[in-house]
Parts: sequence; C-alpha cells; structure tokens
Amino acid sequence: MRQTDMRLTEISTALDSVRARLAAACLAAGREVSDVALLPVTKFFPASDARILYELGCREFGESREQEAVEKVADFDRAAESGAIDDPVRWHMIGQLQRNKARSVAKWAYAIHSVDSARLADALDRAALGALSDGERTAPLRVLIQVSLDGDPARGGIPTGELTPLAERIESAEGLEFAGLMAVPPLGSEPDEQFEILRRAHLLILESHPQATELSAGMTGDLEAAVRHGSTCVRVGTALLGSRPVISR
Repeated sequence: MRQTDMRLTEISTALDSVRARLAAACLAAGREVSDVALLPVTKFFPASDARILYELGCREFGESREQEAVEKVADFDRAAESGAIDDPVRWHMIGQLQRNKARSVAKWAYAIHSVDSARLADALDRAALGALSDGERTAPLRVLIQVSLDGDPARGGIPTGELTPLAERIESAEGLEFAGLMAVPPLGSEPDEQFEILRRAHLLILESHPQATELSAGMTGDLEAAVRHGSTCVRVGTALLGSRPVISR
C-alpha cells in the first residue's frame, strides 16, 4: 500500500471514530448530532492531510498559525482553480492572533475564535472592511470572544466579567459579526466545571446578543464534557491526525 493510501486509511478510520464519539456524546446529552459541528484542526500538519479530510467530507478547518494557514489556503485555491475540488472551504482561525496579522487573516478567514481585546476587534474590523471593499471577502468576518477560565493572560482570553463591553464593541463594528464565545479549559482542570462556567457566561451573553449562538468548546480529550454543556463546535486535531506534527509539505 502506498504511503498516501495508508494515510487516507488512517485518517478515515480516525474520522469515523471521532464522529462516533461525537454522536454518542450528543445522544447522552439529549442533543441532535446536527447541533454540534466538528471542526478538524489541521495546524502543524500538511495541506495534504487537509485535502484527505476534504475528500472524506470535511469542508471547514481550524488553524492556529497565520503563515501556515495562508499556505494551506493557497493550496486549496490552486486545487479549486484546477478543478480538483468543487465545494468551497471555510477556514477558522482558532489561535491567538496579533493585530499586525489582521489584514492577512481578514482575506481568508471565515471566522476567528480568539478575539480577546477591543484593540484586536478594531483591527479586525478595519481589515474586514478593507477586504470587503476590495472584493476579497463577501460577508462580514465572524468573530467569537475567547473567554479566560483561569485568568491567565498568557493563554489568551478575557474574564467573564469583561465580556459585555467587548461584545458590544464587536456588535457595533460594521465589518464584524459577533458569533459567540470560545474557551480552552486550563490544563489539569475539571472539564465539566470549566465548561459550566462557560455555559453560564454564554447564557448571559445571549440575553443581550441572541444571534451569538456559537459556543466553540471541546477538543480531543474533553469533547464529551463540552457537548454536555452546550458546545456547538468541537475543535479536534490529535484524534484525527495524530500527536506528532508532520514537517514536510
């Protein structure tokens, strides 16, 4: 068996397993499978792996590094131009983002899950408006506020008590669409406790921003807990592609 065929089999098996886990988690939580999106996280892995996931039915991907994402987006654009792929793909920026990368990200990102300051929101608003004006995007940039569940600024996110002002800032931005919240539980914490904090924060936000229905929460190790507490999007990388980054392109 060729290496590419082996990788296809490996990823296909992993994807089936993750989909089964997600379906079981939804059943246990009394939710429909369609209520929770699976977002494959392809950071550190080559575009060829994302292309395999595309062949297996995935149309949305999560990235954490701007430059790496740009390379994958370009690969998919070339594939679309050549007719190798037909369906459009949505790219999500899920990692911490520097303001000086806003212009680049606004050209290719469907959504950003990691907005945690008014300054970043303002930079993204300007960038998105520029991209809309230049025809580089056709709709406002969807953004989720990253919530800090432990107060550690190094991990990104803002405390739950500071959500409302930032939500209002984003809501008023013409180039942005406030979509919801995102969080990553601290290492070693109890996922159910952390996701319950996030769920309550989300309910409060929904009272004043009913359109912000997205709750991006849950990864390979804790997706079941996230689903129990209302996640609408689980971000899964390791369970799909493995724990070792693939360096070669």
